[in-house]
Amino acid sequence: MSSRILVVDDEPHIRDVITFALERAGMVVTSARDGAEALIAWRRHAPDLIVLDISMPERDGLDVCRTIRKTSEVPILFLSARDEEVDRIIGLEIGGDDYVSKPFSPRELLARVKAILKRAGDDSSAPSDLLVKGALRLDRQAHSVTWRASPVTLTPLEFAVLSTLLARPDMVFSREQLIVSAYGPSMHVSDRTIDSHVRNIRAKFLAAGCSNVIATVHGVGFRLGAIEASA
Repeated sequence: MSSRILVVDDEPHIRDVITFALERAGMVVTSARDGAEALIAWRRHAPDLIVLDISMPERDGLDVCRTIRKTSEVPILFLSARDEEVDRIIGLEIGGDDYVSKPFSPRELLARVKAILKRAGDDSSAPSDLLVKGALRLDRQAHSVTWRASPVTLTPLEFAVLSTLLARPDMVFSREQLIVSAYGPSMHVSDRTIDSHVRNIRAKFLAAGCSNVIATVHGVGFRLGAIEASA
């Protein structure tokens, strides 16, 4: 089945370029020109991924993302201008999966869309589908995470980061290793993107009652926290 993509941008030319690239790759594309239309299209079409411009008049992409994240973990790829670094960081912190800076290469955007979709749809049928550490349980096949039997909802890339750490709980992973695990070896992603995903995971587990799900090893990277002490 073809992936369904919602493209949201207030510039018709940008929408056309993205739509052409995605449809050429066999995807089904719906477009919206502002935040209000985006929310209507999201509810109506249930896309597999949303390409969402940050800077739009009236209701911007950050506001749209916050609204969607109240009820859905559909992957979101932000579009941002090069001078919107603060907005990009905020976008990742409120639940965005990745971003592409304008002006962008349609090939790069398509590669990132495919990487996110692959991660979101990966049933990970490799050994150890069920990973357990203390009160933390992660089921790769069901794409579910629980802490003390309560569900913790993660985006696909947050899930990939936590799954990597949980699969080897005694190993310290560099940011580069986590980037490769989450995005694939050919994708260029900044360290700040991984840091944002880690902050999001920590915040979600803190809300669930776990304060040390991921530990920082200064100068090296991250490892699974001493969660058994919290179980």
